[in-house]
Order: sequence, then structure tokens, then C-alpha cells
Amino acid sequence: MIIGIDASRALVARRTGTERYSLELINALLDLSSEHAIRLYVPRRPPIDLFRDNAEIVILPGKRLWTHMKLGPYTRRHPPDVLFVPSHVLPIVGPKRTVVTVHDLGYEYFPDAHPANELRYLRWSTKRHARVATRIIADSHATKEDLMRLYGADPDRIRVVYLAPDPELKPVRDKIKLSLTLAQFGIPGYAKYLLHVGAMRPRKNLDRLIEAFAIVRERRPEQKLHLMLAGDLASEGHRLREKVKAMGILEFVRFPGFILPHQIATVYSGATAYVLPSLFEGFGLPALEAQACETPLVCSNSSSLPEIAGEGAVYFDPLSVEEMADVIERALVDKDLRAELIAKGRENLTRFSWERSARETLAVLEEAAQTA
Repeated sequence: MIIGIDASRALVARRTGTERYSLELINALLDLSSEHAIRLYVPRRPPIDLFRDNAEIVILPGKRLWTHMKLGPYTRRHPPDVLFVPSHVLPIVGPKRTVVTVHDLGYEYFPDAHPANELRYLRWSTKRHARVATRIIADSHATKEDLMRLYGADPDRIRVVYLAPDPELKPVRDKIKLSLTLAQFGIPGYAKYLLHVGAMRPRKNLDRLIEAFAIVRERRPEQKLHLMLAGDLASEGHRLREKVKAMGILEFVRFPGFILPHQIATVYSGATAYVLPSLFEGFGLPALEAQACETPLVCSNSSSLPEIAGEGAVYFDPLSVEEMADVIERALVDKDLRAELIAKGRENLTRFSWERSARETLAVLEEAAQTA
């Protein structure tokens, strides 16, 4: 069997969740001992060490509307047994048997965060997937429920396959490495800090996190607490910086921008707690990344997050700044709670691996390829 995969998103240099999912899953599929051939479609030649060397690479040069103008027509003329698109959008014209991953329907919960044309396209494309894809992979049961409730997707065609954190992500114990790395981001050696990593979008609820941080800092001045908000600043990040400045706490909040891959484990490991305040997540990979680095996880109780973080987190209502502050304070000072969160986080991680994700995805692809 020939499995065709849209590998275009894996080529992005600064990878967020969807791009990292594409790359990790593709390589995990290539690592499996399978009799199937895997053909990767890309818009340009990939870096030589990006993919495992047992894949066939098909280069389809193009930029704008690449999925619809290049990938679709090519796979229609030269169809694989099944086409897998790990990043939301199936080509309008393509092979008969297709599998697509839908990561979340956050745009339905926060439509104002998207330009009108983008919102229309997201709604059209995902509704179409719900109707025409041979199988749909959802990151979580929460996303599966959204597909069924909002778009009437057939539950018999949806399979839930979890993501996983980078297997190389481990706690960093080297005090010199921690100190040197954190100094680069302006975190003093005497300070503790809360961490959030991710895109700065309204649904990430960072305004309330900043307000909760200010409350905890005022309650616990002896902790010399700081806050690190890592991720692409864009317009939302600059607005948040202005908010912090207006609140008079700018010297205690760091906006380091994009964290380089070789720094991420150190940044997680140095944090006193990781705070995930999102109003909505389709999966919530940072929850697992924090657990992998044995950083106590303080987490919103919304959408998929309790499903993913399991018992390895202490939860709060993301709409309540006071409740968020209370839970952060507990995680800051309660040593027994911190030890419990680390232990339960470690246990929770046993549910997730890229090998498992690949095996479950391969089963979906095989099932789709055998449909009439």
C-alpha cells in the first residue's frame, strides 16, 4: 500500500503545535516496521535531515493555494492508496480515499479572533471534511464532540488519536545551565517564575493570567515572583506588554518571544509552575511538556485540558481571576501539592508517545484504504 502524506507543514522553521505534530508523526510513521510505502508531498526540497531516509519525497513547487493547486491535482492523477493530510485542509480535487486531522474548532468559539475571509474558509473546509473525508482524526474526544455537535460529523468516521511531547524533553537539573539560560531572558537568579509558552491569542486568556500573577505577587512578596510569557508577540503580545506596563509590573514580566528548541527544556525546568489558562484548547500540548520537565502544572478546566492533563494538574475556572490566583498560590507554596503534581504528571505521560500515535494513525490509514 502507498500512503501519501501532505508534509508541507513540517517544513515550517518555527513550528507551533500543528507543524510539530506533522513532523513528529511523519517520522514516527517512518520508524514503524511496516510493509507500506510512504510518499511525502512537499512544496520545496526539505532539509536533508528533516525526515527519516526511508521516505519517497515528491516535490511539487508552489506557494499560494498549494494544497488545492498542486497537491490535489497531482494526487488525483497519481493517486496513493490513501492520502493523509495532518493539518486540517483536504484538497478540493484529489484521490478517493482521504484521512484528515482536525486539531480543534476554536474559531467557532472565538470567531472574532479571525479575519472574515479566514473564518469563512475554516468553516467551509472543516464542514467539507466532515462530509467527504473517508476518516477524520481528532486530537481529543473534546474535538470529536465538537465535530459531531457543530458540523454533524458521523462519529463512525472519527478516530481519536492523541499527540505526544518530544521524547527528548527531560528535566534539566544543571544549575549552571539553568542560571545562564534564564539570565538571557532576564530572570534573576534569586527569583521564581511562572511560565506560559504559546501563541498570544485571545483564547489563551493571558489577560487574566497577568491579573492573577499580580494578585499572587502582592500576596507573596517574599517569593520575588516573575512571569514569563514566551511566544510570538505579534499584535496581541504588544498589547499585553502595554497592559503590564499600565499595571506597573513590567519589570517582573518577561516577553522573550520564540524560545529556541535547545532552550525549551531549560525554560520549562526552571519554572516554579507552568500555568495553562486557556479558554479553549483542542489538545494542549504544553500541559504534557510541563509534565515531561517535572514542572508543577496549574491548568484551566476548559475543553480538552482535563482529558489530556489528567490527574497531573491542579485546575481552576479560567474565567475567575481570583480562583486562578488561589490555585497558583497553592502550587507556589504547598510542597506536598507540588510533589504530588510532579508524580502524577509523570504517571499521566505514560498514556502518550509518538510511537503509539503513529500505530493508531496507521490503523486509521489502513482502514480508510480498504473502504469501498
